[in-house]
Amino acid sequence: MSTPPHPTATRLDISRIIADPSARVVVCCGSGGVGKTTTAAALALRAAEEGRKVVVLTIDPARRLAQSLGVADLGNNPQRVALGPEAKGELHAMMLNMRRTFDDMVLEHTSGEKAEQIFANPFYQTVASSFGGTQEYMAMEKLGQLAHRGEWDLIVVDTPPSRNALDFLDAPKRLGNFLNGRMIRVIMAPGRGVTRLVTGAMSLAVRGVSTVVGGQMLKDASNFLQSLESLFGGFQERAERTFAMLSKPGTHFLVVAAPEPDALREASFFVDRLSTERMPLAGLVLNRTHPVLSSLPADHALTAADQVADSDPRTAAVLRVHARRVVTDKREQHLLHRFTGAHPRVPIVSVTALPFEVSDLDALRVVGDQLTGTARATA
Repeated sequence: MSTPPHPTATRLDISRIIADPSARVVVCCGSGGVGKTTTAAALALRAAEEGRKVVVLTIDPARRLAQSLGVADLGNNPQRVALGPEAKGELHAMMLNMRRTFDDMVLEHTSGEKAEQIFANPFYQTVASSFGGTQEYMAMEKLGQLAHRGEWDLIVVDTPPSRNALDFLDAPKRLGNFLNGRMIRVIMAPGRGVTRLVTGAMSLAVRGVSTVVGGQMLKDASNFLQSLESLFGGFQERAERTFAMLSKPGTHFLVVAAPEPDALREASFFVDRLSTERMPLAGLVLNRTHPVLSSLPADHALTAADQVADSDPRTAAVLRVHARRVVTDKREQHLLHRFTGAHPRVPIVSVTALPFEVSDLDALRVVGDQLTGTARATA
């Protein structure tokens, strides 16, 4: 069982989220290396075994999710995870493929001939694969697709391991700014080729761009933007609908952290950002804590260890381990106290560090027990 995170903190009730049929989306965010993917997978697994039909989407390119779920390789389409006959619900998993999602969006919203023209455009090939911000746009698109399909009653999102994890919230605004930018409007101006454009009112600016990126690339960009003008408009509308969905009570944002200074600073940043965006924050998951299992003070343990070092070295070793754990727990509680002081209303659930790697379904179930504060019911 997990231990109370702090005497004054409200416990985060993840069991209630799982059991609530109105809970439709859970977004796990946090810095790298804090167990965010494990948290997302464990929560999704527990929800599926409790009767929910769940899909877990990872935007993190790492393969940890596939490994822990026992799936050989995750693709851009949800695939079912084998849970056994005792599971009451279903679990599906997928990993965002930025290029594939962009391609699918073009195929769905344009004619076959137009799609072939777009796919052959060198500028599209660059944008769809590596252009800054494309991952966030496509994450919003994929999340919207999953919600629109209506096949799952719970979507769990595992975001990238950085402060950029919440950049997908900006996708509608950033895309609108991009499409409404002065240079973009000039490049997309109907009836004006690149040659006439260079001699027009924006000649100096466009000549400068042409000098830097080359005339052919500018032409490719013009053709690409004109081809996708209506598509981008539709995408912006869909992204805005998805953003609206994320801001409603059916969505729960979980900030995941470890009891380390940098991780809790990042967690504080995420909490502030979600508050600014008025997003529904469920609470903080504090992973890999080291609670003490005895009230014996560290100095008393060390004194006792010295006294029995010769006669009982094994007991002495256990006492020294306990002393180190007391010190570690004290440090972790101090860090958590600073967080709760800044965010006193944020509910918290802690998950103790495990003596084994979380790399399969059974290990995920152990994490799920701690997240929910209850052992899994078995048939």
